Amino acid sequence: MPWRIGSSVTRVGVTRRAGQGGFCLFVKAFRAAKTSLGTLDAESTGALVAAVTDVALVIDGDGIILDRSFQSEDLAAELEGDKPWIGRAFIDTVTVECHAKVRALLKDAAGPDGRTRHINHPGPNGADVPIQYNALRIGKTKNVLVSGRDLRIISTLQRRLLDAQHSMERDYARLRQVETRYRLLFQMSPEAVLIIDALTHRVVEANPAAQKLLDQVGPRMTDRSFTELFTGETQLAVQAQLAGMRATARGEEVLGRLAAGNRQDVAVTATLFRQENATFFLVRIVPAGNEAAAGTLLPPPQSKYIRLVEQAPDGIVLTNADGLIIAANRAFLDMAELVEEDQARGEALDRWLGRPGVDLDVLLANLRQRGAVRLFATTLRGEIGAKTDVELSAAVVAESEGSSFGFTIRNVGRRLAGERRPVLELPRSVEQLTELIGRVSLKELVRESTDMIERLCIEAALEVTGDNRASAAEMLGLSRQSLYVKLRRYGLGDLDDPEEKS
Repeated sequence: MPWRIGSSVTRVGVTRRAGQGGFCLFVKAFRAAKTSLGTLDAESTGALVAAVTDVALVIDGDGIILDRSFQSEDLAAELEGDKPWIGRAFIDTVTVECHAKVRALLKDAAGPDGRTRHINHPGPNGADVPIQYNALRIGKTKNVLVSGRDLRIISTLQRRLLDAQHSMERDYARLRQVETRYRLLFQMSPEAVLIIDALTHRVVEANPAAQKLLDQVGPRMTDRSFTELFTGETQLAVQAQLAGMRATARGEEVLGRLAAGNRQDVAVTATLFRQENATFFLVRIVPAGNEAAAGTLLPPPQSKYIRLVEQAPDGIVLTNADGLIIAANRAFLDMAELVEEDQARGEALDRWLGRPGVDLDVLLANLRQRGAVRLFATTLRGEIGAKTDVELSAAVVAESEGSSFGFTIRNVGRRLAGERRPVLELPRSVEQLTELIGRVSLKELVRESTDMIERLCIEAALEVTGDNRASAAEMLGLSRQSLYVKLRRYGLGDLDDPEEKS
């Protein structure tokens, strides 16, 4: 029996209709409505409907809206805008695809089973406003009470859920691709590579090359102590290497002798990394007799020289001809606020040095022209934001494959004032300039101060670049022609320089 407003006060619930879309309305009347609620008049009924619904509409038999109520002004502005609904057909207030739903909603109001309908209204900003409606016949009249529930919040949550799910799927796909590439590289590597638990020194994983070199089969290889793979006299060296790597994130290459097979000598290198709140070692084992190990096992004098470079208090960086870092010592990593050398390798030096695109270009140009640069003053920027005054010297490292550049970077931020290079004395002090106020116009004061600063900057740039005017123009951000004009203006340099005439 449908709910007739005015006949009795009822309790309304919604359930899904089996085998069909939408929902069915079930109505259960109060046991003693007159005793518990009293007699409700039209005003009380209207207040009750407005209080329990977000949208309430009274529609006549022709589908025209006779009256309406909204829970909030925001919702009213979203739905009505500047076109009030009263006097308009309900079907004209919804989107085109919902016309059939409106007809079905009003038709179901006369039947015994009411169903909820999800209907969209066009919003003022182009987005639809979703409302879930129920329709009930009012007493014995042809008027229909349509009550709606605002679904904007639910729609927004569903959209966010879909966006989050799509983002997770994309991240998962990327992780799977990365894992596939890692597995392929790990399995096909001709060098023996193992992953060791940094806490227990147990073997977590070993590639086929490591199993072959250590004469161990996969199941017997994992969960075995890594140090047990070496003979007693070299176990201590391997243990010390892993302990030092875990404590300082740095470790030197050590020689070891395998306990299995023919007990051959190998070179062991390790790298520390973290994964899922755990710490591991990536260990590389190379036989001492092959060509790969020959390049890593240096004679004692050269090995000591390499350790000196690593432990030097000044930053030492080796770059290729384009300024990309090949190697860097610990002092440079500390100044650049980096943890591992891998963070710097392959990056351009001017990522941390001086002004990007200026200082390094000037240095490389001078290195190609002269072969060395001395006492170049600049700054070094750390990854976290620290800025350090440094003094840089550089030289060309000639190789058969091509030239590389070596840089030594010294922190001069703590030098005493007496050790600093003397600066040029300004032609006028601030006090002298202020004394001229009233006697000289502001325009002339500004022009004189600007000329003074411009000349000092040009002189400083020429001094830093060793009177290389092309590099000085690049450092100042000027074209070469503009620099030559300013040199003539201030009487700087050799005005008969053939380079200027060109």
